[in-house]
Amino acid sequence: MSQPTGERSFPLPSQIADVPGAAGWEQMYPYFSRFQPEDDQRFWFYNSMHFPEVVPAFDGLTSEIPYTAIGANTARLFSFPTTLGIEYRILNGRVYITANPVTDPAQIEQRLAHFQERAGHYYQNWDAIYAEWQQRIEALIADIEAVEVPQLPELDDLSVVTGHRGYASNHLLRENFHRCIDLYSKMWHHHTELLMLGYGAYVVFFGFCKQAFPEMGDQMVARMVAGMDVTMYRPDDELKKLAALAVELDVADLFVEGSDPAKVLAGLGERGDAGARWLAALEEAKDPWFNVSVGDGFYHHHLSWADDLTVPFAALPRYVEQVAAGADLTRPTERLAEERERIAQEYRALLGSDDERAAFDQMLGLCRQVFPYIESHKFYCEHWFTTRFFQKIRAFGRLLADRGVLAEPDDVFHLRHVEVEDALADVQLAWASGGSELGARHWQPIVAERKRIVAALSSWSPPPALGPVPEALNDPAVQMLWGITDETIETWLSGDELDDNTVRGYAASPGVVEGVARVLMNVNEIGSIREGEVLVCPVTAPSWGPVFGKIAAAVSDIGGTMSHAAIVAREYGMPAVVGTGQATTKIRTGDRVRVDGDRGVVTVLG
Repeated sequence: MSQPTGERSFPLPSQIADVPGAAGWEQMYPYFSRFQPEDDQRFWFYNSMHFPEVVPAFDGLTSEIPYTAIGANTARLFSFPTTLGIEYRILNGRVYITANPVTDPAQIEQRLAHFQERAGHYYQNWDAIYAEWQQRIEALIADIEAVEVPQLPELDDLSVVTGHRGYASNHLLRENFHRCIDLYSKMWHHHTELLMLGYGAYVVFFGFCKQAFPEMGDQMVARMVAGMDVTMYRPDDELKKLAALAVELDVADLFVEGSDPAKVLAGLGERGDAGARWLAALEEAKDPWFNVSVGDGFYHHHLSWADDLTVPFAALPRYVEQVAAGADLTRPTERLAEERERIAQEYRALLGSDDERAAFDQMLGLCRQVFPYIESHKFYCEHWFTTRFFQKIRAFGRLLADRGVLAEPDDVFHLRHVEVEDALADVQLAWASGGSELGARHWQPIVAERKRIVAALSSWSPPPALGPVPEALNDPAVQMLWGITDETIETWLSGDELDDNTVRGYAASPGVVEGVARVLMNVNEIGSIREGEVLVCPVTAPSWGPVFGKIAAAVSDIGGTMSHAAIVAREYGMPAVVGTGQATTKIRTGDRVRVDGDRGVVTVLG
């Protein structure tokens, strides 16, 4: 991002007042996450893609640790030429970010030489490195799953003495909790190790196409790398297998739209061998494929399918009905692959020289090689690992509740991780001394107050951006992921666009469709979507994949052409408009809307 002109500005961070009833919210977060006086001179935008809600105290880690890893990889490991890392701040419980660009030509040239050597090594050995990455991330998942919350009996087991272990079980409270935090940090370093390089390859190809074909739309560039079959779709595939099994075993009648998962499971339990076989198949599919969060892995309360069956069971009735009717449930990846070849060849033929065509082939080939990682990594990192991580932290919360320090296990998420360590030290000392924990009178009032503060902060509508308007928003990653461009900023500044019945965004996936809108502001409401509706939401998450099988189109406030909603909509072959900025405020559930995925326009018809 370039330096601001200072002539026009969003509200400055220092001008934002505290939310009534939320005094003291700053104590939920570390000092380095707070806006400083000098931050008024910089442009920041609200990262509502990853943090659409107020961030509870413990969940502050899900911004702190990722940004330490992203910046380390881009700035210090691979030496991206034009960017360093991302800085974040928390204001009234919401996460704002800004990128630190490299603008000095001499420094860019120096960093480019390092980038070519370091990133070049990864690109040249991508398949082998990706295979190693897969082994490392699966080992990390095994490590987090193996972490145990120690039991603190009246006497340690005799084996601790006869095995000469040398330390009592209360020591493991601190060590194992630290291990969870350390593994989470390591996971994020592995997460961004390949991710930023994947985006880097796409950014280079994107820039080449924009220069060679000035009239080419962003969607057309994206469609040239579409059609990949990636791991993030496997949970949805497992649901389709379960639907087919329900038909085969003649238990399909139990899967009715709107049914309570608990009632469906109880009904299967009464169906003898057939019901038992289906339930066994469900258990087999759950590990690992149901370890997908209903969000994007950044909030403890965005539970996984394994923890809450609402989302998968909302999709099963339709799949069962389709299987029974003989429908083909496979995604149209072959058609998309053929289409991407046609598009690529048409544009390639427009290039004027063999050198240009060779460069086009090389960049497109690299994109297609590295891009499957961009969606596949999500299952292993934000979902499988992070589901296990939050489950382990919740288990430490259960111990603290059992020892009387907290009122209930999930209260642990209203403490910062360093505060959880203090609470565990209290338990260590009480067990060792034979005394009582003192945490109840200290932590329980703090937790109660923070719950009240989070509720108060939830009423705040955060500005989309803060600080002076930059001269030009020239970061392609910000455009592709968040959908934020110079035009977006102009819309934010004006506060309106087109007319009350029209919303404009990115044409993310082609096609035109009309349907009834379903506006979802809370990811936990995803199970309420009905067949043929148009999904309108702030942002989608990978675990919503099954929902894409039943909706007619998708519209989101946040996201660019390479956001999750855009990628999945193209994969399912349905229209999508993303990065509208205001769809959820202009459209109401029940409105009839027209989604034009070719032009990026959504119209409210009535």
